[in-house]
Amino acid sequence: MKKALLYLLFAVLALVLSAGVALYLVVRLALAPGPDEWPARLKLGPATVDVGVPTALRLATSSWFAPWFEGRTIDTAYGQIRIAWNAPANALELECAPCSAQVPALGPEPVRMQRLKVTARRDAGSLDGMIEVFPSVPTGAADGASGDGAIRARWDGRLTQKSLQVGIRAPDAPISRWYALLAPGIPELQRAHIAGTLALQVQVVLPAGRVSVQPQLSQFSVEGLGVEALLSARAGCGTPSRLTIESWLARAVIAAEDPRFFVHPGYELADLTAPFQTGSKPSRAEHGGGTVTQRLAGLLVDPDGPESVRPLRELLYAVELEQTLGKSRILQLYLDNAPWGMEICGAEAAARRYFKRSARNLEPAQAVWLASMLGNPQAALDKWRRDGQVDPERARNVAEGMRGITRIQRDALIRNLASAHFAPP
Repeated sequence: MKKALLYLLFAVLALVLSAGVALYLVVRLALAPGPDEWPARLKLGPATVDVGVPTALRLATSSWFAPWFEGRTIDTAYGQIRIAWNAPANALELECAPCSAQVPALGPEPVRMQRLKVTARRDAGSLDGMIEVFPSVPTGAADGASGDGAIRARWDGRLTQKSLQVGIRAPDAPISRWYALLAPGIPELQRAHIAGTLALQVQVVLPAGRVSVQPQLSQFSVEGLGVEALLSARAGCGTPSRLTIESWLARAVIAAEDPRFFVHPGYELADLTAPFQTGSKPSRAEHGGGTVTQRLAGLLVDPDGPESVRPLRELLYAVELEQTLGKSRILQLYLDNAPWGMEICGAEAAARRYFKRSARNLEPAQAVWLASMLGNPQAALDKWRRDGQVDPERARNVAEGMRGITRIQRDALIRNLASAHFAPP
């Protein structure tokens, strides 16, 4: 009797091992990548096997094999994924709740979602489906829109042996919902009323990892952050410069820091999306980041919280600043609070320290010199002391970009800059 039980146990073990080996061999043989196929390494228990990603995707979305996934769960780094097969729609459904995902542009802290649902349907080499994202912090009625608080998008893809090209189209959704998804912990969400909508188009190419993001903002407005107090506020760095938009320094600073200052709404979409996409550069200067309005907003944001979401916080202040103060006051406040190296704050202090005169009485070349220092004033100051001048190419670019002056004035300014040598402080 004992021998019979022992033989039976060995038989069961042999069957299990044979089944495991058979599964391993089937996966290895059926999904082995072809010579020009996009490969990936798959872990099957203690073993690993190389598979062709396009072949695996075709198998996983086929109507004869996908039903095998029904009711199964997979533990991943993002959360537990539950799989279902929707036979009437001929679609695979994946749901993760709660879920998290790493977005490199937002730093090491993952984006957390209450629920993420993705459907996928395939017809030959074409795929399509839906994406539903429920933020971890529900926005409810505060976002001014009805519904369940989700962000929804349609996606489609083209699968070849070498790549998968995916297009994602998210129609207008309240901007407050996007904030609840990307930066749910920022304190501004507790007191600001955020209006407007955001639509998004994303193109992704795998395995190359190329990403292109095209957002469209509509009627973006912010209230409740208290920036109206700056209408009559004094300069935070000492004596105000009382510079007008027509002054040489104001013109030079706009050319150096924000050439589109008078036409943008406080932000540049190309700059905002640049961290999220590959193969692109911000549309604006390489020195520093953000518009003049965003830089002024940065002085209002308290330093607590992750640095990765700070641009999203500054954006809220920038929008309210534009809507409350206007361009002239924003520029005046920025000039009176901008850092100019050596712990110097504000245009008046910088003009007196570097050129021994008031900011209103700066010569054109001196104004360009000061403006070209912004963005990285300490590095510019170090170069000035070492070489006797700031970056001449940047100074020339500032002069050439100045608006509101004649061609004769510009030519004279460029000549003066070429021969200018001011004593370093």
